[in-house]
Amino acid sequence: MRIRLGYVAMALRLKDCSPSKTVTLKNLNKIPDYQDQVGRLARIARENLANTLRILKANYYDGIKFYRFTSRLIPLCTHPQFLEWNYRAELADEFKAIGDFVTEHGMRVGLHPDHFTLLNSPHPEVQQSSRRDLNYHLNMLEAMGLGAAAKLVIHVGGKYQDRSSALERFKTQFQALPEKIRQRLILENDDRCYTATEVLRLAEEIGVPMVLDLHHHQILNHGENLADLLPEIFATWGSDTPKVHLSSPRSEKDPRSHADYIATDTAVAFLNLAREINRDFDIMLEAKQKDLALLKLAADLKELGFKLPTNGEIII
Repeated sequence: MRIRLGYVAMALRLKDCSPSKTVTLKNLNKIPDYQDQVGRLARIARENLANTLRILKANYYDGIKFYRFTSRLIPLCTHPQFLEWNYRAELADEFKAIGDFVTEHGMRVGLHPDHFTLLNSPHPEVQQSSRRDLNYHLNMLEAMGLGAAAKLVIHVGGKYQDRSSALERFKTQFQALPEKIRQRLILENDDRCYTATEVLRLAEEIGVPMVLDLHHHQILNHGENLADLLPEIFATWGSDTPKVHLSSPRSEKDPRSHADYIATDTAVAFLNLAREINRDFDIMLEAKQKDLALLKLAADLKELGFKLPTNGEIII
């Protein structure tokens, strides 16, 4: 079994390399000319994209081939004030450079639209905003020249006092999306509304892969045996490589927030569980210390006797 480790957005081991720089609308509106406002956004976006490429190069050097882009690469581009800005064309060279590097080095990348992307909201304006946000994420991946293997992770959304209606609304809104967005979506269980089992059944019904978030499952479940559930979750990926999300709670008083690092015993227990399935998969680490958490976990696993050819790969 080959298991790749990845992390989210920021590379803390690199100096001055944020891919998420932005500007507030209030400050931007102090610039009187609209084209100058767009020029400011483009300069920030170019810096974010350049830093992203720098992160990818550092990842390759360290043997890390799994990475989640930040959703904040292009600031304010989904705000109604800037919907006419063709950032995809203006930043075409920067996007292409990232996509070429990812493709050349066989990396796995994706995006996770934030919690305001709610397809099952009962409010039309939220649905519209969610579709606009998904289209923005799609635009970035297409501009990079990355095919449908580069996925978008979303949650089902809220219960809105009626779980059954909320689930039906999700199915309706999902089917109304363009095919090029639907083929990139994967569903994740959450820690407040929808358990892994519920999301699995929805994913099976609409025909999309599911990513298991182990931390969320530990908080919200109905006592399911994960050893029984995991093969079914992996099966939603067909012949593609499944992925899971792994994180640790910050504290007993704040169990939902992510800790700085990954608890080694949690990682080992999950690896031993997944070992029985005997299938390659990838683990996205969601920790406050980002890449440093990955490097620490890799070192901890090596000390325990696990085989890691690189910092970003486990062989079992």
